[in-house]
Amino acid sequence: MSRIKFASGDRMFFMLVLVLVFAGLAIFSSATLGLLARENSSVSKDILLQAGLGFGLGFLALFFTRTISLALMRRLAPYIYTVTLLFTALVFVPDIGLTAHGATRWIDLGFTTVQPAEFLKIGFVLMLAWWLAPRARMLSDPKKGLFPFILMLAFPSALLLAQPNTSTVFLLLATGAVMYFSAGAPWRDFGIIGLIVLVVLGIFILARPYVLERITTFIDPRADALGSGYQIQQSLIAIGSGGLLGRGFGQSAEKFNYLPEPDGDSVFAVFAEETGFIGALVLLAFFIAFAARGIVIAGRSPDLFGGLLALGFSFIIIFQTFINICAMLGIIPLTGLPLPFVSHGGTALMATLLMCGFILNVAAHRRSV
Repeated sequence: MSRIKFASGDRMFFMLVLVLVFAGLAIFSSATLGLLARENSSVSKDILLQAGLGFGLGFLALFFTRTISLALMRRLAPYIYTVTLLFTALVFVPDIGLTAHGATRWIDLGFTTVQPAEFLKIGFVLMLAWWLAPRARMLSDPKKGLFPFILMLAFPSALLLAQPNTSTVFLLLATGAVMYFSAGAPWRDFGIIGLIVLVVLGIFILARPYVLERITTFIDPRADALGSGYQIQQSLIAIGSGGLLGRGFGQSAEKFNYLPEPDGDSVFAVFAEETGFIGALVLLAFFIAFAARGIVIAGRSPDLFGGLLALGFSFIIIFQTFINICAMLGIIPLTGLPLPFVSHGGTALMATLLMCGFILNVAAHRRSV
């Protein structure tokens, strides 16, 4: 076993993480240049926070979670979940939580903001793996499987919907469902959960005007091209302008005055404009390889807890990736979810690297095949 493999847990997975992190930092830096032309922007501060908070602290967190034992991780899972729930609830405390664009999702630290929901994703996966592992053979009984599972989904969902943060709710629901059925739940429950999700979605479409607006914009983005449909229209223009090989790295035109949030939700559109179809395809290939390796690690886990952990974190990262990219391509409604490893947000990058640390931890304890 090589030193790199011993230190990381899985050399191939660790190398894929490094590629995505350094590529993401380069893509983010290029996209952030578009903010130079916009009022009240501080490009150097944005890059510094992304590199320092996300990259620096993120890798420290990765190596920390890589080194702790799986047994300790299992014991601490309920406590970590509780802490992340309470941390997320702090956004509602006056003078601590920050409201922007009609949502209360951030904690203001003065020099930057933190989005606790990113860490709630970690606590949720840990808690669900901890709960499912010893109950895998009892999930056919609704009283021991489906009903408690729905209750576990309800707490974080209610907290996130109050912010509101609907997109993260559906991300957690999808991740939870994948882990639940991978643990051996009967397919009978799939229909029940699907029906509940449809009912909840219908209620929110009626109760939250912005959800309905995103759906109508998705159906016909040209109906309000200068309003709700502006971002997707500019995103498609940017991606289309890239052609096969792109304008050249750093040469995006859309990021300067047209594309909203070029370093955030729309960062993939900037990258596709600069590197073209080939560059976008290569980036997507790295994400798919990352997720595939994570699933392989999950399959080689010595126990169900570790397997569910690696599966949950791999799925939540790749699913969020596809949601972001599909939204920029107009395949699904806009969600506001960032592109993992790439989009603006030191908190998001640090949380993603934490997840990678957990996956590498599982890899270090895998059985040989």
